[in-house]
Amino acid sequence: MTQQDEQEIMNQLKDPKTRRKAFEQLVNQYSEQLYWQVRRIVLLHEDANDVLQNVFLKAWSKLDSFHQESKISTWLYRIALNESLDFMRRKKAQMVSTDDDETTVGSMLLADDYFNGTEVEAMLQEAVAQLPDVQRTVFNMRYFDDMKYSEISEILQTSEGSLKASYHIAVKKISEFFKHRD
Repeated sequence: MTQQDEQEIMNQLKDPKTRRKAFEQLVNQYSEQLYWQVRRIVLLHEDANDVLQNVFLKAWSKLDSFHQESKISTWLYRIALNESLDFMRRKKAQMVSTDDDETTVGSMLLADDYFNGTEVEAMLQEAVAQLPDVQRTVFNMRYFDDMKYSEISEILQTSEGSLKASYHIAVKKISEFFKHRD
């Protein structure tokens, strides 16, 4: 989306007469991109759909507080990231209190009807899921979304140097995960 398109959408979002239609455009424009960002964090299709719905509900409710200090895509990405991480924290807390089962992320993915990857891809997702939140987020954005450090820096509001370090550490941990699996 060009800067001019973005400004036009923002003007439409500010006008009560065109707000709903402009927001529908945002949903259409960013749904797929945000779905995959969320899905890489929460892993399961149903969970990703639930989180994505929450992302757009939160964006709609916070439209008046968006002051164009960043691009719309950056703002939506940040909301999606926060909603995904919050979801995972709640899920982890529930699993700790109710689950003795040794179900792994890989086995959950392989059982998911919407997962069409290989066993190696499921193992990669399992390795990524074991990373701390920041490392997992940076790895997903850099590796899967092929984002530049400058873009990630804007979304996460941190320095490029710390992002590079987080990515490097994440790659090392994932490599170790695979070495121990052999």
